[in-house]
Amino acid sequence: MAKRARVRAPELTGKGGWINTVGGQLGLTELRGRIVIVDFWTFCCVNCLHVLDELRELEEKHRDTVVIIGVHSPKFVHEAEHQAVVDAVERYGVEHPVLDDPELATWKQYAVRAWPTLVVIDPEGYVVAQHAGEGHAHAIARLVEELEAEHAAKGTLRRGDGPYVAPEPEPTALRFPGKALALTSGNLLVSDTTRHQLVELEGDGESVVRRIGSGVRGFVDGSAEEAGFSEPQGLALLDDGSVVVADTVNHALRRLDLATGEVSTLAGTGRQWWQGSPTSGPAREVDLSSPWDVALFGGKVWIAMAGVHQLWAYDPEGGTVGVAAGTTNEGLVDGPGAEAWFAQPSGLAATADRLWLADSETSALRWVDLDGAVHTAVGTGLFDFGHRDGAADQALFQHPLGVTALPDGSVAVSDTYNHALRRYDPATGEVTTLATDLREPSDAVLVGDDIVVVESARHRLTRLRLPEEAVRVESVAHRTQRAATEVAPGGLRLDVVFQAPTGQKLDTRYGPSTRLLVSSTPPELLLTGEGAGTDLFRALELNPAVTEGVLHVSAMAASCDDDPANEYPACHVHQQDWGVPVRLTEGGTDRLPLVLAGMAD
Repeated sequence: MAKRARVRAPELTGKGGWINTVGGQLGLTELRGRIVIVDFWTFCCVNCLHVLDELRELEEKHRDTVVIIGVHSPKFVHEAEHQAVVDAVERYGVEHPVLDDPELATWKQYAVRAWPTLVVIDPEGYVVAQHAGEGHAHAIARLVEELEAEHAAKGTLRRGDGPYVAPEPEPTALRFPGKALALTSGNLLVSDTTRHQLVELEGDGESVVRRIGSGVRGFVDGSAEEAGFSEPQGLALLDDGSVVVADTVNHALRRLDLATGEVSTLAGTGRQWWQGSPTSGPAREVDLSSPWDVALFGGKVWIAMAGVHQLWAYDPEGGTVGVAAGTTNEGLVDGPGAEAWFAQPSGLAATADRLWLADSETSALRWVDLDGAVHTAVGTGLFDFGHRDGAADQALFQHPLGVTALPDGSVAVSDTYNHALRRYDPATGEVTTLATDLREPSDAVLVGDDIVVVESARHRLTRLRLPEEAVRVESVAHRTQRAATEVAPGGLRLDVVFQAPTGQKLDTRYGPSTRLLVSSTPPELLLTGEGAGTDLFRALELNPAVTEGVLHVSAMAASCDDDPANEYPACHVHQQDWGVPVRLTEGGTDRLPLVLAGMAD
């Protein structure tokens, strides 16, 4: 086994305290003898949710030697609320201790720059590996096996039960519901996301008619009792009267026959889409990535593909699926569909001539026209958010997850992290607030003259009369809490650190196995160095006239098992997007290292 650098792991501290444990504080001293994997995450981040899913198998297989510790490090103001973190831990089925670090204390101690980041600590308390982004579970599993063998031989490995304590289940009819759909019968269909089911309710929004799905996380077709979902979200009625379901963590579209309760699969393989995978083809043969919502627009089912920052479309007639808009780069860029950038599109609503979408990570309301071009109504980018009404170019949302077309041509926005229902009127260009004191609203549907809101964190549907007058609120604006990196004006060397996992090498059989894409907000920040390339380093020239901004960096590396005897080695993709706030300062650094996998020097 290769010799690793030994860096003592900083202590885990967070003002919010511990979740999923009993007895207060948990420190590295108590964890000595165990292999610790620290997962820096925030619950708005779909890539963080992917990593939670990647770690489940490792967590189960090595439960007596490995302790995973989640360190919740917020991006949005709402994510710094302790109860919101408690809710998220239950919502996403996190089965390990979580440290609530609202002030990013531990994030700073570990010099983390991206969500998600994984840090591996050996049984003697030393950091031995760091990985940013997705796709590292196989490498960490290999490292865990090496550490188990090494420290068992040294006598420094301690086996046994971990510190995780499961919370008591709550007896509510719904548990963190995601989306809702009004049925022609007058009933409502709700995705009961955390319980991996769909629930049909009577028109009162409370009385349960039936449940569809076993309630056990799985990917199973069959009857209402047998079918398996995994955190289902969006729902839409098809022309044949059936319902298409965005089965988010299964990376699939499912079909519900309302008459029989039978569930089948329309699109997706159950595997997550990665760079290099097909982007179109027969729907059951193409991988998808965290489809969050669906809407029928122009004869096709449009998909908010949150996991890859794109819109896809499923053709019910041809049985095909493919990319409709977006490049997979995360950000806010309008224009032709093939050139647009999104950031976790999470809510869709169609009218005759527009497909509206809630672009959650840019806190934006956007729309697609009949020609496929993308426009922004409200929102400015990844780091600006708040609760401010008024003209659309000044208005602010905070991580909206839902959008609903209203009869007068305006739209209601489920402004999730502001706990509010907002309204945008295209005729006037104004944003107003319709209702407040809604706990994490994630969707809304029209029922007559009322609007029924999915209050996800209150586990219920709430019926509101659409008000004629808007609610007045105090305006607030925020930027992400992450401290800007002080860099020197002029030349800046960008280095993406990537070390192939033990037993693997970069896959160069079909050309370069790495990719680096760099851009900036504002665009004027970069004088040179923008664009795509195959090297994981780049010489940038920063404009001294721009005092601060954000560097957008996207990196990908493919590694394969290094075994000459194996004609078809297993290969893996490692990828991460960074948005690095920078401030140009005389005396600032002239090198910016970003760790994809390995240890920064």
